[in-house]
This record gives sequence, C-alpha cells and structure tokens, in this order.
Amino acid sequence: MSNRETLRWLAFEHHGIVTTHQAAAAGVPAVELRKLAARGALSRVGFGVYRMEEAPTTPLTPYAQALALVGPGSILADESVLAVHELALVNPRTIKVATDRRVRTKLPATIELIQGVTTNTVEVVDGLATMPLRDALLACRGRVMRERLVEATRIALARELIDEHDAAEVLQRLEPVST
Repeated sequence: MSNRETLRWLAFEHHGIVTTHQAAAAGVPAVELRKLAARGALSRVGFGVYRMEEAPTTPLTPYAQALALVGPGSILADESVLAVHELALVNPRTIKVATDRRVRTKLPATIELIQGVTTNTVEVVDGLATMPLRDALLACRGRVMRERLVEATRIALARELIDEHDAAEVLQRLEPVST
C-alpha cells in the first residue's frame, strides 16, 4: 500500500483528519504529509494536523479536528458531547475540549479549551474520545435548559447510551431545589 493510500485509509477512519503521529504510527513519515499538502491532496489545519481533501466531510469532522489540534489525551466535554450524540438540541458555538496537560498551540476561536480536567474515564463515540455522557449531562446544568437535559436523559436511556442507574442519578440531580 502506498503512503497516499495509507493516509487515505487513516483519513476515512478519522472523519477526514490525519495527524503526523497517526501517520508515523502507520509507517508514513511526516515529510510525506508535507509533500501531499504542497500538491493539494492535504490541507494543513494546524501544527501536525491535516485534512485529506478526498475524504468526505461529516458532521463529526469539526470535533475530530478539534481533538487533533488539542493533541493526544484530549476529550470532548460538556455541550460538545451532547451535540455529538444529537441530544438536548444543542448547537454550541465553540467545541469544548478537555485535557489534563498543557497546550501551547494557538487554537482557533471555535475551540474552547478546558484545562486541568482528569480524563480517566473516556467513552469513544464514532472514533472520538468524549467524557462520559452522564458527566456531560450534569456538567451542562445551568447552561442548557433543565427540560432539555431531562428529555436528553430520557432519549439517551431509550437509545441505551446510558444505563438506568446513571439516568436515575442524572434525573434526580436535575430536579429543581425546593425551598
């Protein structure tokens, strides 16, 4: 398999996004990515992150790009997790990415970095690392309407995205405080 075919395969697996780390792990040297970018087959998105022009753009491509730009160990957080699952009718202006390491790269305004978050528990949704849905639902309290979060929890339970115990806990913690 040629380097270009290997990169094409990687791009199709990762929503059109390829990093130099992924390419190196697949046996493609970083110089090949730069050559293909010069020829127009790849577009440089950020340091070590490329988008393959042949790969179709999916609704999840911006999320894959955000994770790649922040770097290894990053996960989608809060409203971004709900958006990936198509829950609570959220359409965040920024993609929230959490990491427990320092990020020196200048990120685009469409990415909101949440630092200092431990990423011990990670769920994978269509190849994207996310915080657990239960945690995302609870993290959105105060920013997303309560009714939408309750409905999102019920839909997530029906789709088997969370179990009954987690759904009950989320619903109980979403209850309004009575005075």
